[in-house]
Amino acid sequence: MLTNIMIGLGVLCLILLVGIFIFKSKKIKVILGVILSLTILTESSCLCLPIFKNINYGLDLQGGFEVLYQIEALDGKELDSDMVYNTYKAILKRVDILGVNEPEITIENGNRIRIALAGISNKEEARDVISSTAVLTFRDYNDNLLMTSDVLGGSAKVTTDKYGRPAVSLSIKDTETFYNVTNKVKDMENNIIVIWLDYLPGEDSYFKEKDNCGSLSSSRCLSAARVDSAFASDVIIQGSFTNEEAKSLTELINSGALPTKLTEISSRTVEATYGANSLNKTLFAGIIGIIIVILILILLYRFSGFIASVALTLYTMLSFLVFYLIEGVLTLPGIAAMLLGIGMAVDASIISYERIKDQLKMGKDLNTSVKLGNKESLSSIIDANITTIIVAIILFILGESSVKGFATMLIINIILTILIFVFLAKFIISLFAKSNVFNKHITLFIGLSKKKIKESKELHIPFKKINFVKIGKVLLPVIFVVIIVGIIFTGIRGFNFAVDFTGGTSITVNTTDDLDLKEYTIKKVSKTDSSITYVIREELTKDEISTLTNKLTTEYNVESDIFVVSDMVKRELIKNALLSLAISIIGIIIYVSFRFRFNYAISGIIALIHDALITIIFFGIFKLEISSIFIAAILTIIGYSINDTIVTFDMIRKNYQRKKEIKSEDLPDILNDSVRLTFFRSIMTTVTTLVPVLTLIFFGASEILNFNLALLVGFIAGLFSSIFISNIIWLLLEAKRLKRPRKKKEDSDEVEEIKIKGINC
Repeated sequence: MLTNIMIGLGVLCLILLVGIFIFKSKKIKVILGVILSLTILTESSCLCLPIFKNINYGLDLQGGFEVLYQIEALDGKELDSDMVYNTYKAILKRVDILGVNEPEITIENGNRIRIALAGISNKEEARDVISSTAVLTFRDYNDNLLMTSDVLGGSAKVTTDKYGRPAVSLSIKDTETFYNVTNKVKDMENNIIVIWLDYLPGEDSYFKEKDNCGSLSSSRCLSAARVDSAFASDVIIQGSFTNEEAKSLTELINSGALPTKLTEISSRTVEATYGANSLNKTLFAGIIGIIIVILILILLYRFSGFIASVALTLYTMLSFLVFYLIEGVLTLPGIAAMLLGIGMAVDASIISYERIKDQLKMGKDLNTSVKLGNKESLSSIIDANITTIIVAIILFILGESSVKGFATMLIINIILTILIFVFLAKFIISLFAKSNVFNKHITLFIGLSKKKIKESKELHIPFKKINFVKIGKVLLPVIFVVIIVGIIFTGIRGFNFAVDFTGGTSITVNTTDDLDLKEYTIKKVSKTDSSITYVIREELTKDEISTLTNKLTTEYNVESDIFVVSDMVKRELIKNALLSLAISIIGIIIYVSFRFRFNYAISGIIALIHDALITIIFFGIFKLEISSIFIAAILTIIGYSINDTIVTFDMIRKNYQRKKEIKSEDLPDILNDSVRLTFFRSIMTTVTTLVPVLTLIFFGASEILNFNLALLVGFIAGLFSSIFISNIIWLLLEAKRLKRPRKKKEDSDEVEEIKIKGINC
C-alpha cells in the first residue's frame, strides 16, 4: 500500500515538473511549484523511516560478533594476493552458511581480514566456521566420502561444455585414486559423484539437497555427476551456468584447497539489546535535530526557508536511499555523519540566502538579486564542499570498520548537498523569484525587512563597530599561550586512551561490583551505572578468553564482553591516524593553493591545527576516553573547519580583486569588511551544524557521546579560528608578500588563481 502511494506521488512530482516547464503563465508555474514542494516534502518524510529500517545495520545497532584474523600461507609458501582473495571468497561462502545478513568482510593491509557478523548470537560457532580450513570433498549418493581435494592438481578453470555453455574444469593430480574411485562408482545402483564444499556430517545430505545442488547461493552441494565409466582425465562440471556463476564456482572450488591459515588477533561481541537501545536513542535525537534546524530556517528566511526545509527532507531521504542501494553497513558513527551532513547541507542555503540579501540591500529587484546571489555564492559552496570531501575520501581509503562507514556516509552527503542545494533548491527559488509574486513581499520571501532595503549601489557592510583585526591580533598570542600550556599540562597528566590505542584486552561485565582479577595486569578500570570495564595489558588468546568467560559466569554469575586488540592493531591504528592527518593536510594545501594562493593554504592549515589541538587538549584535561572513532572526529573537524574558513577566504578574495592596486595598509580594511560580511553566516552555519550534535549529546546513545563532544568542541574552535586565527595569519603573510620587491611579469613564477567560468568569474 505504502509503495503504491509513493510511486503515485513520484509520478505526480514528474507531472508537476513537466507542467512548470510547459505552462507560460507565471501564476500557474507558482501554483505548480508550491504543489511540487509540498509533494516532495510529503513523499520524502514518508519514505525516510521505511528506507532506514531496511538498511543493513552494523554491530553497534543490532549486536553481533567481530573478529580480525592474520592470513598466513602454509608450508613456508609466500602469501600472494590470489591467496588472500580466495580466502575472502571462502569466508564469504562460510558466513552465508551461518545465515548472517550482509556480513561486512574487509581485507586490511593485504594480509589481514576483518569480519563483522551483525546479528549472530553464537560466537564460538562463528569462530569455528570462519577459521576452519575449507574442505572440498567427493561423495557418493549416500553421502559416503570418496575423495578429498588432495586428488586435485592446479586450479579449477572456467571452460565450456560441448554445447558451448559455461562450465568448470577440474585438473586431476592423483589419477590412480581418481580412476579407482570412478571405477567403483560406475557399478553402484546410484552411480553419482557429488562434490561438496565444507560438508557438515549429520546436517547435509544429497537426498535433501539434490534439487538445490548447484545453487551457489543456498547450498554447499556444488555439483552432482553420473559416472558411466572409470576415467582419470580432467573433470568437467556442467549445468545451466552463466559466465558469472561459472566464475564464482571456480573461485569457491579453488578456495577449498587453499593453503592458508587464519590466526585470530582480536575479537569482540556486542549484545543486541545494546544496539537496539542505541538505535532508538539516536533516531529520536536525529528527528529532534532535523525539526529544530527546519524551524530555524523558516524563522530566518520565511518562504525561502521553507524551500530549504523541503530540500533538507529530500536530502535526508536520498542519503538513506543511496546508502541502502550501495548496500552500506550503517553504524552509529554513520548516523552521526548523516546528522552532521544536515548541518553542512544547510550551509549551502544560508550562504546563498545571505548573498541574495546583500543584493536586495543594494536596491536590486528580487529576480536580479536571486540571480546574482546564487552566482556569488557558488564558488564558496563548491570550494567548501570539495575541501571537506578530500578529508572524507582519505578517511574512506585509510579508515577501518565504522570509520569507513562514517566516511562513506559523509561522501554521499556532500555529493547530495551539491546536487540538491546547489542545483535543485536554487532552481526552485529562481522559479518563484521570476514569477514576480513576491516582488512586494520581500520579507515573506526571504525574511529581509523593508527597513534594510536601501537604494544604494554599494554593498551594505554590517557589524562595522567590531574591529576583527584588532581583536584577532590581541587573541592570537593569547591562544598560542593557552595551547602551549594545555599541551604541557596534558603531556604531564597523560591521556585516557582506549584499548584501541594501548593494545591488550577489554573486559566488560554487567555488574558494578569489583571483581578479583589479580592474575592480570590491570591498566584501567571504568564504571557506568550498569557495568564495569577492566583494561588489562595481556592479549588473551581464544582459549584464555573461553576460560575467563566460564570463570566470570560460574564464580561471579555475570555476563561478559571481551574485546582483544593486538599490538599489531595498535601500531596500525596509530600509523593510519597520523597518515590520514598528514595526507588530509597535504590535500587541503594543494587544493586551496590551486584555487586561492599558497598563503591562504598555510593560514587555513594553521587554523585547522588549532582546532585539532584544542579538541585534543580538552579531552586530555577532562580525561575523556580517546578511541579509534576519535580519529574520525578530528578529521571531521578538520573537514568542517576548512569549509568555514574557505567561505571567509572567498569573500576576502572577492574584495581583494575589486581594488586595482593593493598596499599592505589596505589589508586590515579588506579583512574587516570580509569577516563582517560573512560573520552572520558563520554564526548561523555553526548553530545549524551544532543542533544535530547537541541533540545527539543530550538524547542520543551514550556509545558515541565522546565522539559528539569532540565535534562540539571542534566546531566551536573552528568558528573561532575562521574568524580570528586564519584571517590574521593571512593578513600577516599577505602584508609580508606585498612588501617584497615585485618581479617583472615575465619573470614571475607566482601561481595565479585559475579562472573557472561559473565558479569564480
